[in-house]
Amino acid sequence: MRITVDDELKTLVVEDAGVRSEIELYSDRAFEILSRWSLNIGWSRKYSYGFSWMGRPIIQLPDDLIRIQEVIWSVRPTVIVETGIAHGGSLIFYASLFEAMGAGSVVGVDIEIRPHNRDAIEAHPLSRRIALIEGSSTDAATLAAVRARLKLNDRVLVILDSDHSRRHVAAELEAYAPMVSPGSYIVATDGIMRDLVGAPGIPAAWDQDNPSVAAEAFAAARDDFVLEIPPRGFAETNLAALTYWPSAYLRRVR
Repeated sequence: MRITVDDELKTLVVEDAGVRSEIELYSDRAFEILSRWSLNIGWSRKYSYGFSWMGRPIIQLPDDLIRIQEVIWSVRPTVIVETGIAHGGSLIFYASLFEAMGAGSVVGVDIEIRPHNRDAIEAHPLSRRIALIEGSSTDAATLAAVRARLKLNDRVLVILDSDHSRRHVAAELEAYAPMVSPGSYIVATDGIMRDLVGAPGIPAAWDQDNPSVAAEAFAAARDDFVLEIPPRGFAETNLAALTYWPSAYLRRVR
């Protein structure tokens, strides 16, 4: 695909497989095309590695954080389980939302919690809302430790952000889906991987080996979860969302 921006004529010219299209530069369609490339290049250049939340690095696209905040406010979970915690910024983000909402706790699961990250998380003012569990997210002992943190009447939301291979995400979906409360979500993050094939250093296998494929297959095989884009609480535009998490939100319907 070749894209040409003409700022004088205010057009975006797209040439793809011998087909040439001329689009108004200041249009929804131009925004969607240019945004896609911005997201892909941003992933390649580690754009999301430039942010922190209340003192901890948070390796997420800011747009995705705003969207998951909207979901959390709507669903009102009492527990969020996150697999893959890195520096702990996401845990602090979710804990800060619970602090503002007046209730809630976060369970963070990682195969390796580095000592300096554990120390920083446990020393944080919001640490009382966070429990850390070290172990593979799909091991029986880890799952038992997570379930032990859940009470009968908890409203649970799960966010998968550890090993992003299709096989591992599929295993996580099967393991954590029973913990998700009806009306809540299990979120398979970073499905943008399949859109990155062709970029420098991106394996061709990512076309099929990614969280989105796992989430789509999971939804197709079950009748208790649906794959959807959560409704927005506010939108005066029809522009597509900027996200690293396409085909991510699986809502439990029963």
